[in-house]
Amino acid sequence: MTTPFNFQPLELPAELLTLRREVRAFLADASSEWTGRDVGHSWTGFNREFSLEVGRRGWIGMTWPKRYGGHERSGLERYVVVEEMLAVGAPVGAHWFGDRQSGPLLLRMGTEAQRERFLPLIAQGKAAFCIGLSEPDSGSDLASLRSRATRVDGGWRLNGRKVWTTNAHLCDVMIGLFRTGGPAETEKHKGLSQFLIDMRASGIDVRPIRDLTGEAHFNEVTFDDVFVPDDMLVGREGEGWAQASAELAFERSQPDRYMSCFPLLPPAMDKLQELRLDDRLAERRLGESIAEMVVMREMSLSILGQLEAGRSPGQEAALVKDLGNTYEQRMPELVRELIDAPARINPDDRLSDLLGFLTQTVPTFSLRGGTREILRGIIAKGLGLR
Repeated sequence: MTTPFNFQPLELPAELLTLRREVRAFLADASSEWTGRDVGHSWTGFNREFSLEVGRRGWIGMTWPKRYGGHERSGLERYVVVEEMLAVGAPVGAHWFGDRQSGPLLLRMGTEAQRERFLPLIAQGKAAFCIGLSEPDSGSDLASLRSRATRVDGGWRLNGRKVWTTNAHLCDVMIGLFRTGGPAETEKHKGLSQFLIDMRASGIDVRPIRDLTGEAHFNEVTFDDVFVPDDMLVGREGEGWAQASAELAFERSQPDRYMSCFPLLPPAMDKLQELRLDDRLAERRLGESIAEMVVMREMSLSILGQLEAGRSPGQEAALVKDLGNTYEQRMPELVRELIDAPARINPDDRLSDLLGFLTQTVPTFSLRGGTREILRGIIAKGLGLR
């Protein structure tokens, strides 16, 4: 049987164990005061001091050239650091998007001046980036977006709205996708461009979008005649669609797409041991869950190898995200069933606090980075069904 999807195996070499132990030792000390709710935030947790310390240790921009503040280490070394951070729910939100998406985009498509200005700040944990893609009337169908950049003397004027922008109220810079060509009806993919936008610029209004927990890490961002100078255009005018598609391959294939609920597993297993339940069904279901995650990890590693080779495996990344979101969304319910957890959250109990927070937030996991419907459309195209 042939398949249109390419998942060549990629193994992590044993010598990376030294780095893994180093990161674990740092996180064991750093996480001692984190509550269950803190851990549940995982990669959306925004902590400048934590990111500055991670930057000082050389764990941001790990693969970037040293002349831009990077460390010229391998993608596999970066993968180890990311995996350990997610395993304990570290608050990496202040450097997450810059390290994962915006920095690599500027390395590939940015000007030399943009690289020299922004990459060292990201690598030090000093510049927090957010991503401006989704819009109120386009959702995950990015090609239909209508926010517009109009050329003026010395630059561009931005008008429109972005929604579901994670931590926009806390970030320094947005990379936003705007329409610079004809209307969506005639230039759906061709008329889009990306800009580096100073989030303190005049004309930007950030309003919170609250979720079931009462928190608001999502935002709606309105642009009212926001001026962006010419040198903040990323790449060439009209290349925005290809740039955003490549960024989404990075976003959709990463371990955060199947590890956001992973911090639940270790304390749930400890609780089962504490209760001394001789429950073979529980053991089997935990085993199935771990085996499923191992498969997704292998798929994610395979995509990492393709990205390192300069390919853009968009369809494979969509498959990992769809499977990963389904897996993550089942995890709180699985743990609740196995330990017979009460419906009420006990904030003094770390497992209860974490389980309660994730139960409220997992419905959003299949929205971020592309809805399930959009992803399955991409997968169907890969299978030749559309």
